[in-house]
Amino acid sequence: MVQRWQQLPLDHASSCLPHVRRLLEDLAGELAPRLPDLGPAVVMDQLTVLVYDAFRASRAGEAGTRHTDAATVTTRLVDLRRQLRSPS
Repeated sequence: MVQRWQQLPLDHASSCLPHVRRLLEDLAGELAPRLPDLGPAVVMDQLTVLVYDAFRASRAGEAGTRHTDAATVTTRLVDLRRQLRSPS
């Protein structure tokens, strides 16, 4: 997904940013309720860290919300990846 994000034209990446931010906020949950918006250049780094944390918590049995279980995170990542397609 990171590679795909880097290939997007800036205007398209910017238009997809709200979808990514929504997923970030869900993954961060109570741990970071005010996750900083660092823009399109950094958002994939934030997503990478939060997905890693979500999967690690899920494996350890710590996933406490419906947003952080492994199956839900995987589904949401697939959906997000589909939304990153370049406009025709």
